[in-house]
Amino acid sequence: MSTRLLTGKMFKKMIQLAQKHLLNNKEKINDLNVFPVPDGDTGTNMSLTMTSGLKEVNQINSNSVSEIAAAFSKGLLMGARGNSGVILSQIFRGFNKGLEGKEEVDTSQLALAFSEGVTMAYQAVTNPVEGTILTVVKDAAKLANQFEDTTDVVKLMEAVTKEARRSLDYTPELLPVLKEVGVVDSGGKGLLVIYEGFLAALNGESIEEIIDESNHFETKIKNEHEQSVQSFIDVGSIEHGYCTEFMVDLNDAKLKKHHFNEQSYRKELDEYGDSLLVAADEGVVKVHIHTEKPGEVMALSQKFGDLMNIDIENMRKQYEEIMSADEAKRKKHSPVNIAKIVVSSGAGINSMFESIGADYIIQGGQTMNPSTQDILNAIEKVNAKEVYIFPNNKNIILSANQAAEMSEINIHVVPTKTIPEGIASLFVFDEANDSNANLEGMKEAIEDVKTGLITYAVRDTEVNELKIKKDDFIGLNDHSIAVTHTNKIETAKKLLNDLIDEDDEILTIFYGEDMTEEEKKEIVTYIEATFEDIESEFHEGNQPVYSFIIMVE
Repeated sequence: MSTRLLTGKMFKKMIQLAQKHLLNNKEKINDLNVFPVPDGDTGTNMSLTMTSGLKEVNQINSNSVSEIAAAFSKGLLMGARGNSGVILSQIFRGFNKGLEGKEEVDTSQLALAFSEGVTMAYQAVTNPVEGTILTVVKDAAKLANQFEDTTDVVKLMEAVTKEARRSLDYTPELLPVLKEVGVVDSGGKGLLVIYEGFLAALNGESIEEIIDESNHFETKIKNEHEQSVQSFIDVGSIEHGYCTEFMVDLNDAKLKKHHFNEQSYRKELDEYGDSLLVAADEGVVKVHIHTEKPGEVMALSQKFGDLMNIDIENMRKQYEEIMSADEAKRKKHSPVNIAKIVVSSGAGINSMFESIGADYIIQGGQTMNPSTQDILNAIEKVNAKEVYIFPNNKNIILSANQAAEMSEINIHVVPTKTIPEGIASLFVFDEANDSNANLEGMKEAIEDVKTGLITYAVRDTEVNELKIKKDDFIGLNDHSIAVTHTNKIETAKKLLNDLIDEDDEILTIFYGEDMTEEEKKEIVTYIEATFEDIESEFHEGNQPVYSFIIMVE
């Protein structure tokens, strides 16, 4: 198949297939992340960003390449999540610039669009690093502009895709950490997958979306919630008030006493409420139910195994909060002078931020990177003349910067990369000072705090001369993996020894949602016995992903 001109209809098909191909490959891209930690993975962020772009494209009825490119760029910009999503949005922002006013596009115009994408992507990053998605997009665009042997758009895209693959394979030679771990760059892989989708469309091929059963289960839950919420006339109409979700890790010893049959189990649970969903897979059972008796539901389930990932929400309280929020939206109020927006996750940590001056919490962090649109929505809600944003995650800073650029009010993005950096910064904030004084003070606070994190490994790897097995616990000293152990508390002890030195005075620990009382007591006892000269505080952070967030000052 060959074509001299790229039409809008074909360009739309290219975007549709690229989105499907990226969605199908997102877990493979996630697995390329250098650190084996559960985080806002590259594949997930790029896929969500791409889906937002496609959604905007599907809303316009046009066969103009430039109009489709503009819609695609807008959707990507608003839906951008994580550093990879922001860079992707900037690549196609430049791509859109190169296609302005074009109803149809030939090879030279398409090559120019690729180059414009490179320029915009590099401008978006303060310190561009080679061996990343930036290198892949640059090499592919350079080849496109040197490929003068054809006027065939398909052959140009073939050459671009081939060069992107070659560039991706070479990324470990440019970035030593990739070579050490034995992977190529994840963002570059995501871009290659998009180009492969483009090429498939040009060749008249099709790509079917692969259903992710875990996401399918989550979608079912979302649909159940939407149907339930729509049926509530008032709080009194909620018959089963507790939205209960958990997982059962089937246990061989318990199964000998209580045989598990999915159909019988579902029938038993059905008597306790409605909106029931049960999915069994490889020794784990996922459950969602609206019930008045969550305790009895879980007690019944414990006959078959151990409960995990328990989440119980009071829907009556949620309903009242939604109604109160809707009422507040209807009431006009004057803008405030200054507002502080914080990205955070975990009830305890959220409360800590609110107690030291946060005006608005965006729920997010590791595994939940908010989009540019999420941040813009928060900016609108605080209704302030001047806004400070605390991302508290290195993978959210670019999204915050992009939101600041798109907002019409005065925005300051405080470059906090961890929760402790956010707490330290917000603690020294003084509304009596001007922005320059506050930003300088917060910069010093960031430099004076150390962060320790305890989480678990999602795969086997070897990094920083540490051999790490899947499900081992790992300790991060700021942003580097410093220690590892099969036991959570032993990992925490090793990390504390690595973090704390004789000049440190204050230690604050936030417990995650997975901590037991025995584990808390053990770590408190160790700290009191080992670090006698340091003042220590302990808080229920309730954060996901991290068993401990450690703040050292």
